[in-house]
Amino acid sequence: MIKSAIKNLYCPLCNNSYKHTDCINLCECGKPLLVDYDYEKAKQTLTPASLSMRVNSMWRYLEVLPVVSRENTITLGEGMTPLQLCINLSDKYGNDQLYIKDESVNPTGSFKARGLAMAVSKAKELEVEKIIIPTAGNAGSALAAYCSRAKIKCKVIMPKSTPDAFAVDTAYHGADIEKVDGSIKDAGERAAQLVKSEGFFAVSTLKEPYRIEGKKTM
Repeated sequence: MIKSAIKNLYCPLCNNSYKHTDCINLCECGKPLLVDYDYEKAKQTLTPASLSMRVNSMWRYLEVLPVVSRENTITLGEGMTPLQLCINLSDKYGNDQLYIKDESVNPTGSFKARGLAMAVSKAKELEVEKIIIPTAGNAGSALAAYCSRAKIKCKVIMPKSTPDAFAVDTAYHGADIEKVDGSIKDAGERAAQLVKSEGFFAVSTLKEPYRIEGKKTM
């Protein structure tokens, strides 16, 4: 059976190591954590031949993704977005192999779907009950969509200046939205307060180890 070859979490700055079965956001030194894998184990099953037979989504790279149990995979069909040939730009720059990857066809309209699908899936595996994020854009709607699928409580902190379209989309997926005065920095500070006072798991950029694991599949 194909399984994740995850080993642990580690800090690339101070080399501290943590169990991936523990719910951890940052290293004790305050820096972001990364996921380490047993690549020798992974390459036993992660081969070109096996990939050609797998589902056409970002989850086909299971051996080097952090979710251990497939039952915890929360997916809306993200990943494997198309490459579009840029004819006009190719002509302009004399390069007939110029492509742009179209991440807008992801379920929530951007590459944010990759990272937040992964973060929510791992949160489910760690039995997280509520997640929070500060945002002034489309990360809120992506988190809300995947939390809705996973049946995890979602709270989104937005500056009051955030365009209404983002708030409407986020609310549509059932998130609890709180708007604050100021900038995304102020939203981040409010989210940090709620992490401490109410026990939310934060999935802010560079505040947890798993969003980057989804984004790397681009």
